[in-house]
Amino acid sequence: MEIEIATIGGYEEVGRQMTAVRAGDDVVIFDMGLNLSQVLIHDNVETERMHSLDLIDMGAIPDDRVMSDLEGDVKAIVPTHGHLDHIGAISKLAHRYDAPVVATPFTIELVKQQIEGEQKFGVENDLVKMDAGETMSIGDSGKVELEFVNVTHSIIDAINPVLHTPEGAVVYGLDKRMDHTPVIGDPIDMERFREIGREGEGVLCYIEDCTNANKKGRTPSEKVAREHLRDVLYSIEDYDGGIVATTFSSHISRVTSLVEFAKDIGRQPVLLGRSMEKYSGTAERLDFVDFPDDLGMFGHRKSVDRTFKRIMNEGKENYLPIVTGHQGEPRAMLTRMARGETPYELDDGDKVVFSARVIPEPTNEGQRYQAEKLLGMQGARVYDDIHVSGHLNQEGHYEMLDALQPQHIIPAHQDMSGYSSYVNLCESEGYQLGRDLHVTRNGNLIQLVD
Repeated sequence: MEIEIATIGGYEEVGRQMTAVRAGDDVVIFDMGLNLSQVLIHDNVETERMHSLDLIDMGAIPDDRVMSDLEGDVKAIVPTHGHLDHIGAISKLAHRYDAPVVATPFTIELVKQQIEGEQKFGVENDLVKMDAGETMSIGDSGKVELEFVNVTHSIIDAINPVLHTPEGAVVYGLDKRMDHTPVIGDPIDMERFREIGREGEGVLCYIEDCTNANKKGRTPSEKVAREHLRDVLYSIEDYDGGIVATTFSSHISRVTSLVEFAKDIGRQPVLLGRSMEKYSGTAERLDFVDFPDDLGMFGHRKSVDRTFKRIMNEGKENYLPIVTGHQGEPRAMLTRMARGETPYELDDGDKVVFSARVIPEPTNEGQRYQAEKLLGMQGARVYDDIHVSGHLNQEGHYEMLDALQPQHIIPAHQDMSGYSSYVNLCESEGYQLGRDLHVTRNGNLIQLVD
């Protein structure tokens, strides 16, 4: 059976992930993502109103024209998790393919919300839920099967999909951390990865996110970030002014910890910002979390400002606002607070807790720098970098290669300079660039089996 891989998006940047795998006449697409930084550099861009071709020209979503060179029919579109760099282009591209979107329940719900907000295209693809540990047949041959393997990441309900073929398995390994003690959900299923490496023809190809391949050691568990966050908030428990926290809205484990520790230090938590309301509200509706009954979630700007007024009237010392804006996004709540555009007034000595790192990309770095400067000008004191990464460090990569023993490796989720550390790591394990280690660009085809 012929096996061919199209590296469509995410092979020259971090963002707009999209990969297609052809096994005989059957094609499976993994991820359809958005490169948010390409949107943020433009003022007041509303992607839901834009045509896909304009977004492709902007570099915001994958250019999927290479799909016309794949001689097969798309049978499934499979996003690995709910981050926008993996699902953000589904509402713009999925309607081109007569195939269902197959994902875990939390991811499917986020995809559904993306589609409902779309104002340019009518997206009518079936949305199919599949849990980690389950499989489904692909195509009519009965020889190709899709499996979801549970992984841990900075968002709940994440998986690595595996396409089983007669020539061996193709493991799409993007975006995971080797967390054996997660705050929410099950640990990464390393036992299953090891089994896949030993089964049948083994692993034909491993497509891997190499974001942290330059970092020694292993990525800490989310419990490490949780304890760091606990220590910081407990240390300022007696402060009688304002404390504000921000983190990734999609990081439900971190939000849960913030809500819990706010209660511990005698403050009422409140979630503010559209994406904060969206992700936490969805997680609660699907029973992934059980927030306190009195936890307020407000996304609309008027509702947020009313809440800020109530906080100022009742006393900042009684509340912990958990807000959007950890990357300094121009329209996010924390950035508006830093610019003095909300009823919430920052005073000298007020604390701002960033439970997030800056995404290493120039647009984010510039925006975050500006936001912190503005906060400082208002007298706020910043607590920074209370975070652990959602991606594998070097030892995690070694462990995955040892478990899977892949015949071929394709690095992803970086630009060309970012691949170097992972290439060195793979070469130390006996792989050779140009033979079984394939560094590629967007829009290329890799023939693994003729």
